[in-house]
Amino acid sequence: MALFHFGKKKEEKKGPVCCCGKPVEGICCIKVLGAGCKSCHEQYENAKKAVSNLGLGIEVAYITDMEKIMEYGVMSMPAIVVNDKVVASGKVLKTAEVEKLLKI
Repeated sequence: MALFHFGKKKEEKKGPVCCCGKPVEGICCIKVLGAGCKSCHEQYENAKKAVSNLGLGIEVAYITDMEKIMEYGVMSMPAIVVNDKVVASGKVLKTAEVEKLLKI
């Protein structure tokens, strides 16, 4: 039975971490995954409008690299990723629908 632990620091509990590695309280990153088609571009524009309407001040990334898209396991596009989690895929959401997704 050891009374003292030398050399080991007590690990601090950390909260949720964003895809970029920064601690986060809320939404830190939003990505639209798409092939570059008209529907995917429309989803990207709707996501940017939703972010702007909510005053989030977050940049929306538009990912068209198929290797990166496959890392998310998305089979139908466009898709929306919030904090590295796929929250919608397979259809173009209107701006109001995206706003509802982001009001977590």
